[in-house]
Amino acid sequence: MDKEVAKVYGNKVRVRACGICWDGEKLLMVNHAGITSTNFWAPPGGGVEFGQSIEEALKKEFLEETGFAVVPGEFLFGCEYIEQPIHSIELFYAIRATSGTLKKGCDPEIQIIKDVKFLSSAEIESFPKKELHGIFRIVQSPADLQNLRGFFRI
Repeated sequence: MDKEVAKVYGNKVRVRACGICWDGEKLLMVNHAGITSTNFWAPPGGGVEFGQSIEEALKKEFLEETGFAVVPGEFLFGCEYIEQPIHSIELFYAIRATSGTLKKGCDPEIQIIKDVKFLSSAEIESFPKKELHGIFRIVQSPADLQNLRGFFRI
């Protein structure tokens, strides 16, 4: 993990609002730098700020990272990730994009976004597991995220 990423996000519990956004059979994914030594692909999302609702956080994060205005839907699943110095509680919601054009956005805290794109299950499955968010180790196929429910330690 990059030292700057660890400095910004480490040594605290971070609640993240994350979204599962499909375009047909393709899942919206963001590639982050500095999380691993190569690529790190994950659904869009980010930290919930004090006083901010999860819905507000989802709308803000999607607009910043992907260029899409979105409507959050039902809560799907949650997960917890603990590996020093990172401790994240992540809440995943179904997301519907309502407007905007897909573009590589940015994180205001630290510039770590490398790419943003809709990927098929086959494309996601072709990445090494270490380059994917831990939730992909819970499911047989990325398409299974549509029916995943519960809370998982990843």
